[in-house]
This record gives sequence, structure tokens and C-alpha cells, in this order.
Amino acid sequence: MQNYKKISKYTLWCLMALGVIVSIMFYVGGSEGSLEVAGDFLDIPKFTNLFLFWNYILVAAVICLTLCVVCVEFGKTFKADRKKAVSQLCVVLAFVALIVICWLIASPEEVKIIGYEGTDNVGFMARLSDASLYLTYILTCGTICAMIWGIIHTKRLK
Repeated sequence: MQNYKKISKYTLWCLMALGVIVSIMFYVGGSEGSLEVAGDFLDIPKFTNLFLFWNYILVAAVICLTLCVVCVEFGKTFKADRKKAVSQLCVVLAFVALIVICWLIASPEEVKIIGYEGTDNVGFMARLSDASLYLTYILTCGTICAMIWGIIHTKRLK
């Protein structure tokens, strides 16, 4: 068991080091020129694609690991206590429903971005961006409400 802890520890340190290196490259790695936007010249960072792909990799890893942990924990809980497993499954299904609702209310229409002439601001990518923003807003509000409820509930127990 001790070896698993070491592997996990070293993996996290390596991922953090890579994240710091990629971030430094993005922020201080120079520019590929500039873009004129409304009379102002904005620098275009040289390592934008590297930064974006690193973030995509991290998000995909978090999603995969979260799904794996949820499935394993559901299996363990289902063997021990079926009622508790069903309540955990209800929470997961509610989260999936929230994702679907955010996807359905998101718009696939073109997003006007000054100076951008590509195709990643329309259709699937525009809808994905909208849905991600809606989900972020809802989860942030839920987190703040849970924190407030936790403080009130804890003080009431004292």
C-alpha cells in the first residue's frame, strides 16, 4: 500500500510541475505577433495551443478519474448497503440531468469575437462553451449555498 501512495504522490508532483512549466511558457514565452482590435494592438502568445491542449488533457483526466471513482464506490456501496447505493445513484443521475439541461439551453449560434475568423465559435463548440458556462455558474452558486447552509447548520447544532 505504501508504494501506491508514493506513486500517487510523485504523479501529482509531476503533473503540477508540468502545469507550472506550461503556464510559464504561455505567460512569458513571447508572442507570435500582434492583432489589431478596435485600434489597440494585442500580443498573441506563442504557446497558446500548448496551454489549451494541456487544459484539455487535465479536464479529460479529471472526468475519467471521477467516473472511475464513482463506479468503484457505487459497486462497493451496493454490496454493503443497497439503499445508500441507490441514493448515491440518484445524486449522480441528478448531476447528469443538470449537464443535459445545460446542454439543451445552450445556443449553437455563432459567437461574435472581435478579430477571430475561425470556425470554432459556431455549432458544437459554441454550444459546448455555453453549456460549460451555465454549468459553472450553477455549480458555483450551489457551492456558495452549501457553504452558507453548512455554516448555519453547524452554528445551530452548537
